[in-house]
Amino acid sequence: MPEIHQDDGIITQITTVAVDPDKQDEVLHLMTERAKFMAKQPGFVSISLHRSEDGAHVVNYIQWSDRQTLKAAHRSPEFRRKWPQFAQIAEKIDPCLYEVVLVEGK
Repeated sequence: MPEIHQDDGIITQITTVAVDPDKQDEVLHLMTERAKFMAKQPGFVSISLHRSEDGAHVVNYIQWSDRQTLKAAHRSPEFRRKWPQFAQIAEKIDPCLYEVVLVEGK
């Protein structure tokens, strides 16, 4: 279970994927396979996948121990080789690194 904290040194990447609603399940299937691969890579902390209720988006929330191991996981030959069709079925893939600035909860 991911834990979100301010100033804990964890790298957060949030990737928003725009999809045709008819392909959301297919995109989620591929992203689930990718998540299982990433979970075995050095530096992995957590990953959460979210589907929009309208079917037009998938959000991937990744936590990693540091920027270098996250980059290495994304650039690994196995990662690139296994899912070449992902970019073909997703309309727009927008990854971005974030800093946690506030966490409130009960």
